[in-house]
Amino acid sequence: MGALGLRSDAQMAVLILVIVVALVFDYTNGFHDAANAIATSVSTRALTPRAALIMAAVMNLIGALLGVEVAKTVSEVITPPTGLHGLTVVAAGVLGAITWNMITWYFGLPSSSSHALIGGVVGAGLASASHVSWDKVVDKVAVPMVISPVVGFCLAYLVMVAILWIFRRAHPGRVGRRFRIAQSLSAASMALGHGLQDAQKTMGIIVLALVTTGHATGDTVPLWVIIACAGALSLGTYAGGWRIMRTLGRKVIELDPPKGFAAEATASMILYAAAYVWHAPISTTHTITSCIMGAGATKRLSAVRWGVAGNIVMAWVLTMPMAAAVAAIVYWLVHLFGA
Repeated sequence: MGALGLRSDAQMAVLILVIVVALVFDYTNGFHDAANAIATSVSTRALTPRAALIMAAVMNLIGALLGVEVAKTVSEVITPPTGLHGLTVVAAGVLGAITWNMITWYFGLPSSSSHALIGGVVGAGLASASHVSWDKVVDKVAVPMVISPVVGFCLAYLVMVAILWIFRRAHPGRVGRRFRIAQSLSAASMALGHGLQDAQKTMGIIVLALVTTGHATGDTVPLWVIIACAGALSLGTYAGGWRIMRTLGRKVIELDPPKGFAAEATASMILYAAAYVWHAPISTTHTITSCIMGAGATKRLSAVRWGVAGNIVMAWVLTMPMAAAVAAIVYWLVHLFGA
């Protein structure tokens, strides 16, 4: 009985540690992806950097409270062992995602926190011989990962063409002032979509840890998990991601307010559709970056700095396998030291 009690205490301690690590990931997700919502608004001077960060933090908080379907999808990607072994698998997956997030943040590359998390969890699952739901990985992650940037580029291009046609006879200065106001709304919409998508991914990881230890069934997301994830993401967003903001706001293409509005409005619509219709954890980074390229391409294709865009795409391609590799290494190291 004494041994069982010690094991139960150890399991609870590790569960708390996994939850803390997941919330740390949520925080890094916030400052890593803050640029997704506000880079275009800041670069076009529609909002000051500090005002944009405050707005993004508030809208992320609200968005995180608006749904849990994406969280359920994430929690069903793998079926880890029960107890301490299962918690080790979950922790390794999250640590792999955090490590890749920090690497890409350091180099200013807007990689996907979503795919880093999925890649980390899948890598840890494979290393531990856990069951991986490949149908969900393919249908809910891989396919949307390819489709969402293509749809974002094309839709943003068409939206920008429509704006150019509608305002073809208007005074450019007046149009710019109006779209600066409109961009404040589109940036808020984008931040809401980011909260709706990205906070739920961490919720799914915490639910997975709770199911592994028998503290939840997985059918619902506890209210305290929703609030904790919403708060961590919001705080991380307020901390800001200035390196990535410069890449998205200036290095990909020089934006004006109409193009910024077209990119943000299109990206937010795609995020809402993915969350509410397909329950798919798509990347806010992929979506807004492709929309920026699509809106910018209406000026001329050479206006997009394709060299920078190529580096971003390379980061996209490497995200899932690299996060998976780091997670597998973490899992093996834990076993190597006998934990």
